Amino acid sequence: MDDAAIAKKWEPYRHPQPKDSPPELVIAPAIPTDERVWVPLEPNVDFRPLLLSASAGYWTNLLRVRKSGVLSRHRHPQPVHGFVLKGEWRYLEHDWIAREGGYVYEAPGETHTLVVDAHVPEMITFFQVNGAMIYVDPDGKNTGYDDVFTRIDKCRAHYAAIGLGADYVDRFIR
Repeated sequence: MDDAAIAKKWEPYRHPQPKDSPPELVIAPAIPTDERVWVPLEPNVDFRPLLLSASAGYWTNLLRVRKSGVLSRHRHPQPVHGFVLKGEWRYLEHDWIAREGGYVYEAPGETHTLVVDAHVPEMITFFQVNGAMIYVDPDGKNTGYDDVFTRIDKCRAHYAAIGLGADYVDRFIR
């Protein structure tokens, strides 16, 4: 490859982005230094929104657990992707453990119960949840759900209550 061809590779795209395309979203640091950004779900369990895609019906977040216990039994109608950033966790229904640096794919229809064991001081996992989390009892009876809209509502309420303002969540919505 000659110098002109190499130089051309380094030229930026010269045209505007599509008029109706939402702006990109860059969050740094993803693990916040401001504790207020974490939205509580239950004692010692928080999530940090990264992308709340109201237009496509999914969300990405960091899930943080700071104490051992059983978090939730739930089912997914669509796939879920996870990447463990810190600590480890497992599902009662499986014999594997999701450890730091590990990737987890959860198939549609999967029902499981997330557990963080006592020897884990803190767990942080990136999740992309498509569709919903349907909370169920041990027999599969529906006890509640979360989707991108309930997550947006939880963020709005939390950010309003702590003084960041209800509209703080808008930066994560696309």
